[in-house]
Parts: sequence; C-alpha cells; structure tokens
Amino acid sequence: MDIKYISIKSLTLTALFLGLALPANSVPVGALNKDRSGLPITVKSNELAADNKGKTAIFTGKVIAKQGDITIYADKITINYGAAKGEVDRIEAQGSVRIVQQNRTGIASNAIYHSREGRIILTGNPKVIQGSDTLSGETITYFIDEDRSVVTGGVNKRVEAVIQPPPRKGNAGSR
Repeated sequence: MDIKYISIKSLTLTALFLGLALPANSVPVGALNKDRSGLPITVKSNELAADNKGKTAIFTGKVIAKQGDITIYADKITINYGAAKGEVDRIEAQGSVRIVQQNRTGIASNAIYHSREGRIILTGNPKVIQGSDTLSGETITYFIDEDRSVVTGGVNKRVEAVIQPPPRKGNAGSR
C-alpha cells in the first residue's frame, strides 16, 4: 500500500486546537496567540484524490495531518479551497477523528474547521481530554478568534464537564 505525502504551505490550521473547550487557565500562557499560519502542513495518507476544478483534495486511509504541534488523525480529510489561489475555505475530518496538541486531545466522529469564520465544530460523540479533565456534549464549537467555546447537549446527550482539583501538597487538608 503506497503512502502519499503532500506538503501545503498555504494551508492554515491556525490555533486549531489550542484551548479548544477547556477553561482558559488550563492553557499555557502565550499559547493562545501562537501563529501557525506560516508553518507548513504535512498530510500523510494511503490515497489522495485532488480535484482542481472542484477545488478539493481528499485524503483517505489512515490520514495524519500535522502543522507545528497540532496533529489530526482521521479516516478521511477533505480540504476545500476558496476562490483565491491556495486559500483554504474548510477542512473536514471524518471517521475516528483525533486531534492532539500538547497535553490536549479531542475525539469525535467528525470535525469541521471553517477558516474564514475561525470556527471548529466537533460532532459525533465529541470529547476533549486534558490530563484527567474531560468535556463532552452533542456538539463542541470553538471560536478561535474569540477564544471561546460553546458545548451543546442534545435529546439523549447532556453537556458534561469533569474537572479534577489540582493535587494537594502534603496534608494541608487534615489536622
């Protein structure tokens, strides 16, 4: 099975996963303003189908997309280009989606990154894990430019956040 490689310099996943849905104090200072737009993105997959007229590139089979410290794993990633040359309009990840950035991992069936609006939507049993803290719901939406997130529940799935207290030093709580 051949693995296809492509490096796209103009592809921007700026702050795709930074502080996705966890409290701001859990994100390292300075990480929110980290600009990845100048970094290349490398996509590895078993197959690539590019449609210049339709302005799409479809990567399938054990897809791994990496830009800086962000790595996206999925069964399929579709890149939709805008009107301007090299401009990315939308990136869709489907099937066993896992997004890893430092000590944070997002898991979902599907993820859509709308580059023009600076918005990422995780659906299909989405969950964000950082250390022992977790966040889940029906849909997790992260607004990159506003550094805010919205987690919504559904008919059968409520929003759930599990935030563990930091470990205590010594026996400060017992007397």
